[in-house]
Amino acid sequence: MPEPSIDTIDELIIAELQQDGRRPYTQLAKRVGLSEAAIRQRVQRLLDTGVMQIVAVTDPMRLGFHRAAMVGIKVDGDIRKVAEKLSTFDEVVYVVLTAGTVDLLAEVVVSDDEALLELLNDRIRRIPGVQTTETSIYLNLYKQTYQWGTR
Repeated sequence: MPEPSIDTIDELIIAELQQDGRRPYTQLAKRVGLSEAAIRQRVQRLLDTGVMQIVAVTDPMRLGFHRAAMVGIKVDGDIRKVAEKLSTFDEVVYVVLTAGTVDLLAEVVVSDDEALLELLNDRIRRIPGVQTTETSIYLNLYKQTYQWGTR
C-alpha cells in the first residue's frame, strides 16, 4: 500500500491537533487559513487513511493500573505469529518486532505484581515459539509524548 500523501496544510492540521485533539474545526480553519468544511474533509481523510488518530490518553496509575513493564521476548520460529497472539491480550498496549538481542518488545500495563506474574508466567511464556522473556519494570515515567510531527 502506498504511503498517503500529505501536504504542508495537513502538517499544520496535525501539529495543531497534537497540541489539542479537541480543537474545534473553526479554530483550525482560522489558524490554517481554510474554510471549516475544508478542514473537516482534510481531518476525515487523515483519519480514514490512518495517517493519524484522535484518542484520549489516560494515566494508567489513576485508573488502578499500578504496574507497567516492557517485556523483551526471544522467539523460536515466526515472530509475527507470536506478535499477533500478544496483540490479543488486553494488558499488552504496544508490540513491536525488533532487530537486536530480543525479537519482540511488548509494553504491558496491569493492576499489580500478581497480575504481571500471571500475564508473564501463565500466558506470554505459554505462547508457542516463546523461548525467553526479560522484563523491565517501570519505576517512574519521566516523559511520554505523541508529538512526533510529520518530518
